[in-house]
Amino acid sequence: MSTRCAGTARSATTGMAAVTLAFLLTACGGDAGDGGEEAPANAGSASSAPAVQGPPPKDDAGGPDTSKTLATLTGAGGLELVIHTAARDQGGFLTVTGTLKNPTSGTLEAPLEWNGEELQVKKTGPSFAGATLIDKTDKKRYYVLRDTEGYPLTTTGVTMVKAGESIAIFAQFPAPPATTTQVEFQLPKMSPATIEIS
Repeated sequence: MSTRCAGTARSATTGMAAVTLAFLLTACGGDAGDGGEEAPANAGSASSAPAVQGPPPKDDAGGPDTSKTLATLTGAGGLELVIHTAARDQGGFLTVTGTLKNPTSGTLEAPLEWNGEELQVKKTGPSFAGATLIDKTDKKRYYVLRDTEGYPLTTTGVTMVKAGESIAIFAQFPAPPATTTQVEFQLPKMSPATIEIS
């Protein structure tokens, strides 16, 4: 009887040890090889740099694509805005990139009108949310896109441009129909300009 009880106790102990060992192996295997910590870190870094704060799309060398000049807008006390690209994105957007320049010998302020008129957008601070695209063929006006929190999908934070300084900028709009190949880019206090869509 005592031998039988000992055998039963040994079987129970062996069974519990096997279950415990299987649990430990499963837990260790899950922590060791899946890179669980690195994925959230990467996701966090991507989400912490929203389009409104980020730089314009880059060329293959890693810098802003300034190889083309589609148009040059002038005004705003002497500031110049050189438009480099107006490219359709796969998500149905049109991204305009450019360089804001101050060719004068003094510091120039960015006009408040560049921020746009919407109260929600004005709360987000200085931006280029006042920029628009005009599709003269379809007689439509396109505004800078906003994210779910009301932030404009454009360069933000530009209040002044120092003498001789150049600042890369971008703005995203809804893409016009595929048949539209040209739009007029407008920014308050600047001369409008017709640009080609690529």
